[in-house]
Amino acid sequence: MLQGKKILLGITGSIAAYKSAVLARLLVKEGAEVKVIMTPAAHDFITPLTLSTLSRNPVLTQFAAADSGQWNSHVELGMWADVFLIAPASANTMAKCARGMCDNLLTAVYLSARCPVIFAPAMDLDMYNHPSTGSNMTMLEGRGNYIIPAATGELASGLTGQGRMTEPEHVVSYVNQFLDRHNSLSGEKIMVTAGPTREPVDPVRFLGNQSSGKMGLAITRELSLRGAEVKLILGPVGQVPVIPNTEIFNVVTASEMYGVSRKIFHDCKAAIFSAAVADYRPENVLSQKLKRKEESIDLKLVKNPDIAGELGKIKTSEQVTAGFALESSNALEHAREKLKSKYFDFIVVNSLEDEGAGFGHDTNKISILDKSGDWKDFPVKSKREVAMDIVDHLAGLL
Repeated sequence: MLQGKKILLGITGSIAAYKSAVLARLLVKEGAEVKVIMTPAAHDFITPLTLSTLSRNPVLTQFAAADSGQWNSHVELGMWADVFLIAPASANTMAKCARGMCDNLLTAVYLSARCPVIFAPAMDLDMYNHPSTGSNMTMLEGRGNYIIPAATGELASGLTGQGRMTEPEHVVSYVNQFLDRHNSLSGEKIMVTAGPTREPVDPVRFLGNQSSGKMGLAITRELSLRGAEVKLILGPVGQVPVIPNTEIFNVVTASEMYGVSRKIFHDCKAAIFSAAVADYRPENVLSQKLKRKEESIDLKLVKNPDIAGELGKIKTSEQVTAGFALESSNALEHAREKLKSKYFDFIVVNSLEDEGAGFGHDTNKISILDKSGDWKDFPVKSKREVAMDIVDHLAGLL
């Protein structure tokens, strides 16, 4: 139930705006206090009178109310809400939010919002699948917003495909589950390692891997949403995000990651080792760029510290640790060995053989094996949804 929750409902110019009437009614029925903001384009699809009647509050459309001249403060609205739900979210509004444009009250409130923001996209399938829209949604998620994927079905254009705003009942269910998770780990200090490591060969070359850090960052965001105080030890990734309740320690090599982890670990209730750490490093790093002269060269490698294994040896009975196993064969057998050797409480297993899993994808397909021997498979999901499953498992142990 949403009893006592403050929901700011944003409605944009989409044919799916008719669903917002049902959505407003369901939110009120759940006990939420609902205020509605409409973009100018939304008026072409649904009237403010309908929404004010169903929400039991005046509908806000402009910075200054035309009838009374009262100022609608985007700052106060952004501070008032527990959740800002934009449903339907048109391609145009998501593009404006992603790029920081605020030419109407809704987008100005978005830039002022201190609460979580949830988008429920609605548009035709070609618009939804366009690279520009995908880039904007990725950017919005990367900044800590949440997106309810559009449903697949018959669209207003007569075409069939993905782009329908998900049904109001599903949106309400999503918001309920979202708020149930919110702050459920409040006060817990949790360490996360994420991204690749790079082991220098000379001033310009290094040994590395294809990890993007997306999975570890998704886990960090989910922990942050639930109120945890996160210590993120992050290898070199393309863009370092801003995540609430998170202290980021940027490292490059496995030895640097181990050094920072060892300092932080003892003060944390849990740790998730999601970084793709190099097992070996060059024994000697050249001070000058290596020139291509010989037909071949010998590069001697030495072992890097086993970060999870070493910290597992000193973990207390009150600490919970988890790691990842990316396998290409015999996944269960290797996962069991790693679970034991790293002293994990559970391990997240994925396979290079599964479509949509592994490095670089926005999706993942995992299984979870815990030290009791229980094995649970999950279907292919977005990395944000995978992070929810992983943090759910962690929260259950905590």
